[in-house]
Amino acid sequence: MDSTWDFAKQILPLLFGGVLVAGLLMGRPGAEAGLIPAGIIETLVGGNSLQANLFASVVGAFMYFATLTEVPILQGLLGLGMGQGPALALLLAGPALSLPNMLVIRSILGTKKTAVFVLLVVVMATLSGLLYGALFPQ
Repeated sequence: MDSTWDFAKQILPLLFGGVLVAGLLMGRPGAEAGLIPAGIIETLVGGNSLQANLFASVVGAFMYFATLTEVPILQGLLGLGMGQGPALALLLAGPALSLPNMLVIRSILGTKKTAVFVLLVVVMATLSGLLYGALFPQ
């Protein structure tokens, strides 16, 4: 119980802070009240292009966000014009990779194998996003 409480005290402020920052940056879904204009999101990850899916995969690979914050962040991005395919690409690459994760993998497997792993995750997330966006358009 003590370990669980200590872990909760460490994680909960970060979780609430992350959701608060996401809300400030993106606003409510369907309302342009955040600091990031919807036009930027639509330009970078709107639609279902190769560039939008690749961008979402790379950003997801380097982002570090908790599992509980993925849904509100993605909901905000979708409300600002993110495409369905790039949303899936971000969700697939995000949990599989992060910068701290890459550093740990590199220390165990080495640089070449880590680079191949990162490349495979980004490519597969991009292709999955493209396929999903083509099969289930908005």
